[in-house]
Amino acid sequence: MNREEKAQVIEDLAGKLRSGSAVLVDYQGINVAQSTDLRRRSRESGVEFVVAKNTLAKRAADEVGIEGLTEFFTGPTALAFSEDPVASAKLMAEFADQVETFVLKGGLLEGGRILDEADIVALSKLPGRDELLAQLLGAIRSPIAGLVTVLNAPLRNLASVMSQVADQKQAQES
Repeated sequence: MNREEKAQVIEDLAGKLRSGSAVLVDYQGINVAQSTDLRRRSRESGVEFVVAKNTLAKRAADEVGIEGLTEFFTGPTALAFSEDPVASAKLMAEFADQVETFVLKGGLLEGGRILDEADIVALSKLPGRDELLAQLLGAIRSPIAGLVTVLNAPLRNLASVMSQVADQKQAQES
């Protein structure tokens, strides 16, 4: 890899570290089938899985000004980037549970917060962005639906009374 290619890799990694969250893993010991499965699941989840040289990843972290992340760049390191921090944490934690040699190292949360392995596991147990949005929408919708029901009740009651009066008049005329 020449100097220009290294500079491009550092720039790409720095951009990804600036814009979102990352989970760092030790992928040593996974076989080709497991690697293929992980990459497929990553694509499906909107997670970008990148294997990076530690020296280049350290330079990218230094360029962005993230302190504390460089301690995780030892041994084989891969990074999982995602706009939704829960998505990457869930996927990597699930895979670590399934594959004994796949180890969570730590990570980065938007805003520069450094996460250890326990933080990644805790983050993976939270509902994802889509689930949270659905819950929020349900919470907003529920009072509105109740209000509509309450507002419709007098009209429904009036229609019922009118129907009963019409039935009584018809019965009296017969």
